[in-house]
Amino acid sequence: MAAAAPVDKIKVLKSSPDLSAATYQIHDESHTIGNALRWMLMKNPKVEFCGYSVPHPSENVINVRIQMYDNLSSLDALITALADLDKVCESVEDAYIASLREDKFERWEERT
Repeated sequence: MAAAAPVDKIKVLKSSPDLSAATYQIHDESHTIGNALRWMLMKNPKVEFCGYSVPHPSENVINVRIQMYDNLSSLDALITALADLDKVCESVEDAYIASLREDKFERWEERT
């Protein structure tokens, strides 16, 4: 049996010629990253619209639609949002690890 061809992580489904409006398909992701990525994109004042969808529960992809003001590149906005989201996740992880090291967390014991 032949190995499956590699799948691109992100591909452009539809776009304007200047990429000011485009729909990107992100493989192997779900609502978890879709909602966080949409939130990060909408924090950018140059983004006019952003939305995401999961085409079908059996498909392992999300579609992200980005529309920009002033014919700016939606791809640049996507790359920036992904980098910013990565920084937020690193910050949360650092705070979590620091809390564990300082032993400052609530303990819960299950009673039977």
